[in-house]
Amino acid sequence: MTMLVHDIALITLAQDSAKGVSVLQLISAGGTIAYIIIALSIAALALVVMHSLQLRQATLAPPDLVDDLTEALDRGDIDAATRLCRDDENDCFLTRVMDVGLTRCRRSMFGWLELKSALEEAGQEQVARLYRSTDGLGLIASTAPMLGLLGTVVGMVGAFNTIGSSEGFAKPDQLAGDISKALVTTLMGLSLAIPAAAAFTFFRNRIDALSNDVAATIEELAAHLDQSDESTGASSSGGDESA
Repeated sequence: MTMLVHDIALITLAQDSAKGVSVLQLISAGGTIAYIIIALSIAALALVVMHSLQLRQATLAPPDLVDDLTEALDRGDIDAATRLCRDDENDCFLTRVMDVGLTRCRRSMFGWLELKSALEEAGQEQVARLYRSTDGLGLIASTAPMLGLLGTVVGMVGAFNTIGSSEGFAKPDQLAGDISKALVTTLMGLSLAIPAAAAFTFFRNRIDALSNDVAATIEELAAHLDQSDESTGASSSGGDESA
């Protein structure tokens, strides 16, 4: 029976190739499951475009904003740096981390000694947030093959029902619709899953690379803050000695 269905599948594909079946006809042959896979394909494309725009150095840590924060921290103006970080127009990975770090350090009894640990914890939270934003692609990559398999099972069940109703002497043209659904949904599911999985891995690796770059920028900003604190302490001690 399995060999019969396999032979019918080959005949169906050969007939479709000979007739030059269009993509829309193949999708229609896949039925409802094929349209679900198409909807997931559109969602995956939208996610790829969104992540391509968001996961950039200029978006996570805009150069102009880095310069403004550097200038404020060089002056030791923590209030100005905090205002920059809390401005809605400056909302990004960098400002969210710096805002949490500066706020926690000002409220802590240890003061600026806690700056490094505060920045590390805030950075880990923001990286986890970026990872969660890519979960949609991962879900699509894992769901698409299962939808294709579901369509295959539905098509095979329909084919066997046709064979059963015809008492084992079904003609190939009677099984063509069910076999087409079985093959088309599998093809569509894999065609979506493979690029979605590749994009998911690519963006995860890109998050790792960009987060390291932004972490280096944050360390440089923290170094400016340390230098301003040291210069302030030196000036105050000099004033005490002169007194």
